[in-house]
Amino acid sequence: MQFALALPWWMLLLIAAGIGLIAWASYARAIGALGRRRHAALVGLRALTLLLLVICLLRPVRVVPPTGDTDAVVPILLDASRSMGLSDVDGRPRLDAARQLLQEMQPALQQRFRTEVWTFGDRLAPLEADSVSATHTQSDLSGALRALRERYRERRVAGVLVFSDGGDTGTEEAAALVQDGAMPIYAVGLGTPAVDADLEVIDVSAGEVALAESSVDLTVAAVRRGSAAPFDIRILENGKPIDVRPVTPAADGSPVRAVFTVSPPRDTAAVYTVEIPSAAGESVIENNRRSVLLEPPGRRRRILMIEGAPGFEHAFIKRALMTDSGIELDSVVRKGRDARGDATYFVQADGARAPRLATGFPQERAALYEYDAVILANLEGDALPRAQLQMLADFVDTRGGGLLVFGARSFAQQGYAGTPLDEVLPLQLTGRGTGVVRASAAGGSRPTVRLTSGGQAHPVMRLDGTPESMEKRWAALPALAGVTALGALRPGAEALALVSGPDGLRPLVAVQRYGQGRSMLFAGEASWRWRMQMPSTDRSYDMFWRQAGRWIAGGAPPRVASTIVPAAAGRTTIAVEVRSDEFTPVADADVPLRITHPDGHVEDAPARIADARTGRYAAEFAFEAPGIYRVAATATRGGEPLGTHDRWLLIGGSDPEMADPRLNEDVLKRVAAASGGAYLSAADAGRLPALLAASAAAPGPPRLEELWHTPWVFMAIVLLLASEWILRRRWGLR
Repeated sequence: MQFALALPWWMLLLIAAGIGLIAWASYARAIGALGRRRHAALVGLRALTLLLLVICLLRPVRVVPPTGDTDAVVPILLDASRSMGLSDVDGRPRLDAARQLLQEMQPALQQRFRTEVWTFGDRLAPLEADSVSATHTQSDLSGALRALRERYRERRVAGVLVFSDGGDTGTEEAAALVQDGAMPIYAVGLGTPAVDADLEVIDVSAGEVALAESSVDLTVAAVRRGSAAPFDIRILENGKPIDVRPVTPAADGSPVRAVFTVSPPRDTAAVYTVEIPSAAGESVIENNRRSVLLEPPGRRRRILMIEGAPGFEHAFIKRALMTDSGIELDSVVRKGRDARGDATYFVQADGARAPRLATGFPQERAALYEYDAVILANLEGDALPRAQLQMLADFVDTRGGGLLVFGARSFAQQGYAGTPLDEVLPLQLTGRGTGVVRASAAGGSRPTVRLTSGGQAHPVMRLDGTPESMEKRWAALPALAGVTALGALRPGAEALALVSGPDGLRPLVAVQRYGQGRSMLFAGEASWRWRMQMPSTDRSYDMFWRQAGRWIAGGAPPRVASTIVPAAAGRTTIAVEVRSDEFTPVADADVPLRITHPDGHVEDAPARIADARTGRYAAEFAFEAPGIYRVAATATRGGEPLGTHDRWLLIGGSDPEMADPRLNEDVLKRVAAASGGAYLSAADAGRLPALLAASAAAPGPPRLEELWHTPWVFMAIVLLLASEWILRRRWGLR
């Protein structure tokens, strides 16, 4: 016997002496009334009780030597997911081939081990008789291994046999669960590593909305295996075909990518489905389509525009923004000074917000944080006091708002250099004309706008559907009156457009993410020429400024913002962040959720506080039926509403179980190597009994048996306490 909590011998002696002293002191005053024998009996019982409790705290254990292989168990996992129903093992389904291999080797295994057969897919379940079919909708290998470890933690496992095609759609990396080597995994791969004929939509992702035209880029990745013949990619909006495009597979078999521009409805969520018509001889057609959900834009974005002075440029920009149905614009124009020398302003704003702008800038954070973005138009760096500039920097950093600065006066002399806005802006305001712009564009003498590679894909610069047509459209715009020379790009910033100047290319449009928000800088002068010197039918000017306004405001979160993220075991976490009017976390709100199912019925669920520091509330929910779900989160505090937020979720948009239906040997090899086992092909599966025998022959790790964690110890403590109490009462002590 030894103690799990090892202490030096002198400390054990001190503990023993302390126990004796405490036991003797407990009855020191009663020695005269009891007599020496009775006093010694009670002191002894008290000391034994305390000694037994201390021994339990030190956790006495016994080292049990490893047992022989006759007591070892070999759990066997059969993959029962749908992909195991593919008939590519000598014309037989993968699951049938796995069962035959198991039947052939079980007699040899059962001579030395106890075997227990399980199926896994959606869950781990014991094999009932021989009735098993490939019907599970997922391959949760990581979940099966975790459940297996828990079930066999008190037994010696010689090894785990896994018969699978290597699909793993679980939420964890299976190899990370078995790195301790306690359960060596011997995996047998079933299926063919190369599919003769298969078309697959690998991925569909939606870009950020180019909101002026309500257009969104859908980036599609598709692959054709076993052939180099062209194929069609078709786009459906809510089940209705809207576009089709032929593509040619890459020569090396890598995925091809195509970008489709769609215009989703503004009032409701839309499902866009990408599908490839099935080819002759294709064995798996479930992976030929994939859907993505585009949520409606939601609330209108609120922008505050502060102008250093009236100007044609400002009037044109405001007109473009005010005619955008997704933007709500408030403006403040500095007119001059009154007789007392105080600045005067012309305010155009909602009746409730206008009084807060009477001094030219919101005086309180709550008033500023009502906006999603702020535009500084030709406003000198010293026009606002430092405290307000700091508030504006915090507006971008903490609140997550957007900031757009343009106009020569904004950058005159030092501009905002050395102010709290200095680091917020994407270009350095010192060292002007130096630094290297991280973009490239073809040279030329005419000072026209040149898009960078990043600008071609950015929603702010989107004037047309393809990069080629966008380049032509930007190059056709009239030349600007001038471009302010500024410093180099800040780390993490990006130049979207360049213009040529006397000293080379200069950044015209630059953006960056700062803290939780976004910032944008436009260095050009007289962009109104893009409107006045172009045909009346050309909407390039309006599109650019609307998209700029929408982009800087688009990332600003509302006071109540919800997100939906997948969780383990088929459940999904709905997280809601609740903030005050100054965007500080609110930890004492009531946050009920209302979930509308695809069939229309509504279910309520409360979200409970998960992180008081961030004001994060969370609830778990199982979205089981395929279709579109709507999740409405409402937050109140003390009966006062804080805000609402709606999210949409698409269930069943893809079939991950049938994605890439080939034998995935890499997954099985990683799991086997991490656990100390081995990977074998189906042809080598006959070696498994010998490998398990060799593994079991090696001495296993010794096992520690807890000696204190038994009913007998508990009964002994109760008996000692009861005996002491009975004797105390019988001998006249309380």
